[in-house]
Amino acid sequence: MTDTHCHLDFMEPEEAQAAIAASREFQAILTIGTNPERNRKALAIAQANPHIWAAVGLHPTEANLLSPELEADLQNLALHPRVRAIGETGLDFYWTPETKDAQYLALDFQHRLAQNLGLPLIFHVRSKDGDPAEVEIADWLKQHRPSKFVLHAYGGHLKLLEVGLELGAFFGLAGPLTYKKNTALREAVQQIPLDRLLVETDAPFLPPEPHRGQRNHPALARFTLAKLAEILGISQQEMEKITDQNAQVCFGF
Repeated sequence: MTDTHCHLDFMEPEEAQAAIAASREFQAILTIGTNPERNRKALAIAQANPHIWAAVGLHPTEANLLSPELEADLQNLALHPRVRAIGETGLDFYWTPETKDAQYLALDFQHRLAQNLGLPLIFHVRSKDGDPAEVEIADWLKQHRPSKFVLHAYGGHLKLLEVGLELGAFFGLAGPLTYKKNTALREAVQQIPLDRLLVETDAPFLPPEPHRGQRNHPALARFTLAKLAEILGISQQEMEKITDQNAQVCFGF
């Protein structure tokens, strides 16, 4: 089992240790940095646990922090052998639409960094009504064509699906796949090749059914895996094997 996207540094120390202990049997966990302080926390967790790896980046809601000093810091951290991805980056028009220009600058920098280091780029995309970030990310992807990238917490947007399939994206699927009203997402998933599927939690956020309203943790990735297997008519054991292998290909665990 693999959790390709979580935020262990967002948990209290005791909560994080319990989550790590509950996932000792996992092939790997990728914990994601979002700003300079959290990048260091994510990397420290990865260094202390053999089955945990880190991604470092600047979240779009933190894009206003971008500076030459931060760019140099990210470049340095990204060279660490426990770092296996850049991000999460992307566009967030839900929380911080006013920083759109800064978000693009941060995205462009992280794309260059990922390309230079041969690391996958992890995308966060969140929209506000009438201002779909998915459409803008799709256009950006067609223009820049990153070598390897993940659409984190893919939500079923059809244009993003089309572009992702064209460019060979990996699609990260989290707890919302299990939510009863997400029929469009479950239909979109059936169009994604098996070798492009990843399972993630975004813990402590986005808990799956039947744990909605609770704090999420990596071990709950099994509920998303089970729903994915059900949708595709594959046994859970085979689905686990497929998604573990995809994570190895994407991140080099």
